[in-house]
Amino acid sequence: MPAGTAAREPSRRAVVRDALGVGTAVGLSGFAFGATAAGSGIGVAQACALSLLVFTGASQFALVGALAAGASPFAAAAGAFFLGTRNAFYGLRLSGLLRLPAALRPLAAHWVIDETSAVALAQPDTATARLGFTVTGAALYGLWNLTTLLGALGADALGDSARWGLDAAGPACFLALLAPMVRTGRRERATAVLGVALVLGGVLLLPAGVPVLVAALAAPLVLLAERAGGRRGATRGGGPR
Repeated sequence: MPAGTAAREPSRRAVVRDALGVGTAVGLSGFAFGATAAGSGIGVAQACALSLLVFTGASQFALVGALAAGASPFAAAAGAFFLGTRNAFYGLRLSGLLRLPAALRPLAAHWVIDETSAVALAQPDTATARLGFTVTGAALYGLWNLTTLLGALGADALGDSARWGLDAAGPACFLALLAPMVRTGRRERATAVLGVALVLGGVLLLPAGVPVLVAALAAPLVLLAERAGGRRGATRGGGPR
């Protein structure tokens, strides 16, 4: 075996190991989604269809959570849509990295989510990025859909979700999905805090499902504040000396 190939083999095994670990850990949260969906009045078939066709956990939890709170289907879907738009930006970055054939890109786009993007972007070259993306996507997609089915069936058999505390599973899992993003920097923490404040204020004043749409303003507001602060700093520090 050539020396170069031998050196790459441990790296590829490490990528597969990490990808399977991420896919398994996150895929198991499909139990919580299935249970939450069933407790929100969504049928087993509808919950499974959401996981098969939407396949982005934060948006799915936002959708069923808003419906459970009494939001209109339009408001619930709009909130889920805004949360899902971040995947489009991942796709722009991954397109140049993975360099997939045109025929495969529509299929790969369905797997562009936080976890697959994180694993792919962490790799040093195109080959391992493709491997990490594919293994993470396959493991997570398969397990997420299986656990969605099992969670929905189990919650449906248990009956009232509030009686068993399953109504808290959705918000708890939603926060768990977002928590890693909050620790990355001051900008992200500021966005998270402002988003929470907007949601809490909106809950008191706005119809169900609308506060999450208002919370989407947190990111542009933080960016505008940073830009304004940078301009003020440049003005104070500028001028002839």
